[in-house]
Amino acid sequence: MNTGPVILTRDVEAAIVPVGTKVTLMKGEPAHITQSLGGSYTVVVNGNMFRIEARDADALGLEVETKRAPAIPSGPVTQEQLEKQVWEALKTCYDPEIPVNVVDLGLIYDCHLTSIGANNYKADVKMTLTAPGCGMGPVLAQDVQNKLISLEPIDEANVELVWDPPWNQGMMTEAAKLQLGLM
Repeated sequence: MNTGPVILTRDVEAAIVPVGTKVTLMKGEPAHITQSLGGSYTVVVNGNMFRIEARDADALGLEVETKRAPAIPSGPVTQEQLEKQVWEALKTCYDPEIPVNVVDLGLIYDCHLTSIGANNYKADVKMTLTAPGCGMGPVLAQDVQNKLISLEPIDEANVELVWDPPWNQGMMTEAAKLQLGLM
């Protein structure tokens, strides 16, 4: 997406990529937007990469989009329908350094739904990262959790970062490999 620089219109909280440390970028600094996928922005400011949440798009001079949960059929959904919605929601989560969603990257190892009442579910997700030392793990896990809880039947979502088996490029879908020029 490499565009010309935008000037930050206000101070804004950002996470340093890949360490995940929260910092404040200052109003007036030029930022180059390198990625805007899955409701967040990856920007480069003074040669460093940062992730800015969609709720702060106005700091980049962009319109803040109001998030709407995916359309859910009226009435109770079957567990099979919900599982499909869950996987679609997971595909809207992106690593800030790689323009491929976490599902196609092979980072989601398991997603299990448990009924906790009439049309209410708990989601348990096991996911990994492309590198164990990546400080963005908590940020990505929170993004996954937020996307799942935005689905009406999901009342609780637990995301566990796991390291076994270690991630490798063979876990990516063919589409992801093709998109990244690995095929």
